Amino acid sequence: MKVGLFGGTFNPVHAAHLRVAFEVVNRFLLDRIIFIPSAKPPHKTGAKIVSPEHRLKMVNLAIEKVDKFFVSDVEIKRPGFSYTIDTVLYFKEIFSKETELYLVIGLDAFLEIDTWMLYKTLFDHITFIVMTRPETEIKNRISLRLLEQYIKEKISKDYKYFKNKFCFLHVEKTPVYFIDVTRIDISSTKIRKILQIGESVKFLMPEKVEDYIKFKGLYK
Repeated sequence: MKVGLFGGTFNPVHAAHLRVAFEVVNRFLLDRIIFIPSAKPPHKTGAKIVSPEHRLKMVNLAIEKVDKFFVSDVEIKRPGFSYTIDTVLYFKEIFSKETELYLVIGLDAFLEIDTWMLYKTLFDHITFIVMTRPETEIKNRISLRLLEQYIKEKISKDYKYFKNKFCFLHVEKTPVYFIDVTRIDISSTKIRKILQIGESVKFLMPEKVEDYIKFKGLYK
């Protein structure tokens, strides 16, 4: 079985989250992708984030009846900061050894991974799928060069890029794939701003999530 782990604050979850997850599932032939709302993200201590319970509920509403989409409250149940290494080791324990686990992450977040707790250990345990946004050919080359430089400097100089596989491989550590996903100019920050001025977010997120936000009076 092939399982993707897709973490984030999801504050709130929106259409772009759902679309990129759908594309990753199809490109990598995943059996499931698990959305994992963080309880207390260590990198966003100053951000205004609604309660984990609200964000978990919104993800549940967004993905219900979507094939291969699942949600986990593992980080919400765990006390303290939500560290990815703890989550990865948890899923490695509950799934069989035959299960292939993938950590699904955006390029911007990946380029800050050296600030994460025990980040090098992640590359001993889980394959990465790094999502990038399609740009011009020149910008794509710059992104690849930036990614390669970062991987060699921060993780291991022995990673090598294989163009035919769109992947960085290492003889001992896990692969790092990167894929272009559909560029959708939607962010949780933008949605919160729209909600704060009382405008509609119709079609930016599932209708049930929008209704929940209105009913609970979130993001005012």
